Amino acid sequence: MGSLDKSSGSQAVTLDVVEAKHLIQSGYVNVYIDVRTVEEYKKGHVEAEKILNIPYMFNTPEGMVKNPEFMKEVSSFCKVEDPLIVDCQSGVRSLHATADLLKCGFKNVANMGGGYLAWNEKGLGIKMGNRRCKSLQY
Repeated sequence: MGSLDKSSGSQAVTLDVVEAKHLIQSGYVNVYIDVRTVEEYKKGHVEAEKILNIPYMFNTPEGMVKNPEFMKEVSSFCKVEDPLIVDCQSGVRSLHATADLLKCGFKNVANMGGGYLAWNEKGLGIKMGNRRCKSLQY
């Protein structure tokens, strides 16, 4: 399996959910990062062996705000050369998170297009709650 590094500079690569599932099942992807809020994650998430829930944005009374610790948290679990797939609810937050990761030197990062909604729509397997994953609590 080739590299996820199909981009030039900080241009994010977007995979469809079927391609993402193949990379996860093949063991090529080292870590799957779900950047949704903890509440969204607990309602259901992609079934993957190595999954992290590190929110890219938080709900606040003022609206959604970017997690200022996002890069630090990802870096504490992942190396810059690790193959990573990033996902959110619909693919928007994860696209921004993927671009940030690439700008900070991560080399093999891809956004999962359509996010959890597309994965669930295709019936590709979901998990509920926090079992078999590392979920960072805030």
